Amino acid sequence: MKIVEKTQKMKTLSAKIESMGQSIGLVPTMGFLHEGHLTLVRASLKKADVTVVSIFVNPTQFEPGEDLKDYPRDLVQDSSKLEREGVDYLFAPSVREMYPEGYKTYVEVHELQERMCGLSRPGHFRGVCTAVLKLFNIVQPDMAFFGQKDAQQAAILKRMVKDLNLDIEMNILPIVRSADGLALSSRNAYLEGESRTSALFLFESLKMAALEIDKGEREPSVLIKKMKELILSKPQARVDYIEIVDRESLVSLKRLTGHILITVAVYIGKVRLIDNAIIKVKE
Repeated sequence: MKIVEKTQKMKTLSAKIESMGQSIGLVPTMGFLHEGHLTLVRASLKKADVTVVSIFVNPTQFEPGEDLKDYPRDLVQDSSKLEREGVDYLFAPSVREMYPEGYKTYVEVHELQERMCGLSRPGHFRGVCTAVLKLFNIVQPDMAFFGQKDAQQAAILKRMVKDLNLDIEMNILPIVRSADGLALSSRNAYLEGESRTSALFLFESLKMAALEIDKGEREPSVLIKKMKELILSKPQARVDYIEIVDRESLVSLKRLTGHILITVAVYIGKVRLIDNAIIKVKE
């Protein structure tokens, strides 16, 4: 595996790969890799001729007071994991390389970015879209791989690709969970003891909602109330939001029908966690 730090070198390599008629798969990450990331990597290795994994802790998607400085990083460990998987290139640019002095251009997907996590973290998705579009332009992938855990991000990036006529196949893979059900996340490193136990009730609340739907419940407000009560019964838990929306438009639903997305964001102490479930509601 080759490690590339400069954008121009990555662009030159991508052009060479393309000239050889080979396809490129890109897995964008912020590093501190876990099994969820590696599932995306394996999907790319299976589908693409050449796999590029990017590691870039993107400062423009962090709000003031968030954990940019403390976000877990371990490039040496990440490199070892990717090499064992058989990744071709690790693209690990610096902040200065991605946002040189005088940088002024940003990308936004209106409406979709203005609800759920976008309300709690103004500017977050502007930063995500800007960094991902830059990675797309640098790496020139034929396909890109993201996880369903970041459901709103996935919907926004799919819309960006469609609206900007980007010729990139978007692959959104299912959430990968630990044995106890917690959705894998780099921020899980912050959890220990009682906070880890409390975090499990994000998934428990989603399972409870799915069971209620299977029993015939069709009122979103009823489900949201029950989910909130369950989560708040646990120590250190504070609900940011619980939303039941259309999986594509992210519009809140007044009645449950079709494929729905139930998404939840909760603070366990100071740690903010998200989780979600896609459910097909029986008619």
